[in-house]
Amino acid sequence: MFESTLRADYPWLTAGAPIVIGAPMMRISMAKLSVAVSAAGGIGFLAAGFDLSGLSGDLTQVRDLLKSITITTKDDILPIGVGFQNWGADMQLAINALAEHPVAAVWFFAPKQLSDLMAWTKVIRESSGGRTKIWIQVGTVGEALEVAKTSKPDVLVVQGSDSGGHGIAQRASIVTLLPEVADVLAKEGVSTPLIAAGGILDGRGSAAALALGADGICLGTRLLACEEAVIAKGYQDEILRVSDGGVSTVSTKIYDAVRGIQGWPDAYTGRGVANQSYLDHLQGMDDVENAALYKGAVEQGDAGWGPSGRMTTYAGTGVGLVTSVKAAREIVTEVQRDAVSILSRSASRFAQGLRNRL
Repeated sequence: MFESTLRADYPWLTAGAPIVIGAPMMRISMAKLSVAVSAAGGIGFLAAGFDLSGLSGDLTQVRDLLKSITITTKDDILPIGVGFQNWGADMQLAINALAEHPVAAVWFFAPKQLSDLMAWTKVIRESSGGRTKIWIQVGTVGEALEVAKTSKPDVLVVQGSDSGGHGIAQRASIVTLLPEVADVLAKEGVSTPLIAAGGILDGRGSAAALALGADGICLGTRLLACEEAVIAKGYQDEILRVSDGGVSTVSTKIYDAVRGIQGWPDAYTGRGVANQSYLDHLQGMDDVENAALYKGAVEQGDAGWGPSGRMTTYAGTGVGLVTSVKAAREIVTEVQRDAVSILSRSASRFAQGLRNRL
């Protein structure tokens, strides 16, 4: 495990506590949320996505927020990361924004080809003088091994099938994916910190991921219900309403189709709460008609969400564990505290049993 590497690179991380990451959720994880997670002793990622036209302005807002917060950092870089959806992101815009506002890390995800990330990694490392660390998200063992050997990231984010939003359609849950990735990389002599993502919402999931060998854990769906998230009330209310996420969420391409988003690599789908757009899609409705109905739902505002609504609610299978809206700091601290408590109790419990048998 390589937790010490992360602590050296990100000196503001809470000492003695599990490393918590805030996922770069598109249009939701913006300046306030990314700063709040880092201020709580985690690493917050701002979502740049595929449209980088507003990135410089977003990072200016981050810098302004940090004026009233004390966070231990180094090299005068912003103590947050920026997440890119590489299939559509403009490299030059990224370089320009990060030159003006250097950040502690970048998170690459969903390139058209994995080999594309080699160029992204090279240019960010060179332009930042190595100060900005490279994180790459993967969804399969094969991806992890290829990326580790070619792009040589500083961190791998291993995303399991329970995650909300976009990911590779055919992949395993974090329970089997992360340990297999760890084993394969170790066999190949690759030493890279691993962050577990997908289905982690509280201290229990965090403790499980750490036991699997993760160096840190990533929160996504849980942070949809935090005070700093940029999220419509209808969306957030739906997150609080939905339960039994293995049944109530689906992995599909229809939510991109109705919103007119094109460009995602073929292997990717998006997990969200099943709604009327999805149900009509299953019944054979044409995407054009479905998209027109979606536009009508947009005009309804918050009323466009709900069981019979059409507004997209990206969320993971653990959505039923989200029952209240809290500040990001409270969520991060609670996850850290509960994970430590669970791991400590488990260690004591089984250590005593082992002593009794010897």
